[in-house]
Amino acid sequence: MSELLEKMFGQKKPIIAMAHFLPLPGTPLYNPEIGIIKMREAMREDLMKLLDNGVDGILFCNEGDRPYTLKADLEAVAVMTRIITELAPKEHAFGVDYLWDPKAPLAIALATGASFVREVFTGVYESDMGLWQPDAAAMLRYRHNISADQVKVFYNVTPEFASSLGTRSVGQRAYSAVVSSLADAILVSGPMAGSEPELTDLKDAKESVRGAVPVLLNTGAKAENIGKFLKYADGVIVGSSLKVDGHTWNPVDAGRVKAFVRAVEDARRDHD
Repeated sequence: MSELLEKMFGQKKPIIAMAHFLPLPGTPLYNPEIGIIKMREAMREDLMKLLDNGVDGILFCNEGDRPYTLKADLEAVAVMTRIITELAPKEHAFGVDYLWDPKAPLAIALATGASFVREVFTGVYESDMGLWQPDAAAMLRYRHNISADQVKVFYNVTPEFASSLGTRSVGQRAYSAVVSSLADAILVSGPMAGSEPELTDLKDAKESVRGAVPVLLNTGAKAENIGKFLKYADGVIVGSSLKVDGHTWNPVDAGRVKAFVRAVEDARRDHD
């Protein structure tokens, strides 16, 4: 069901590029000498490099807020909302992600006009943040109660920095997320930001959802490997490989964006 992505992003197998916030106020790595204004200008520069070089959509994320938390900080939500409101692209769809509180991006999306959120809504995990047990039922009720049903929910079923408890396969978890938890899209990740998943996991998820919703590669995309992943994936979310030296927390590198876009264009032709 890549029609959803084509309608949102104007492209088959779209490139959704990460726009990573510097560490936000209240987090251990926040630098008060940078402050909110310089943080906004750093984000503006990254967005220009991404949008001017051909990506199809943007996903705003608090990637700098290590160590991540399962409950969002109010000051972080406030600053993200302000900066996204000021910088949100006018001609491209954009989304919101908060590591790792699914309620926060739904609220930010409502306030900023974002068209989707990326989060972990289902499953139980052991993780760097401790035992992780999201509640899709509560979150989709919250989305409905704040009149944000138009915000699409992209479910990460193999979250980074965590491992699933239980014996179900990636495909089984993906299918269940669609059928019983109403996912609009399924995302397949590697074990950490910037690391690629097993190709067999992506294939399993794609085959298991049976075309009901799109399945996207969520981490580890590079110009060198995107061709093999887009054989199965309906699109890609990419961040680390577009940064200077391919390092997650560096600024965006325009040359890397151009190379990645060219590689995706080649893959689209190959798999059309």
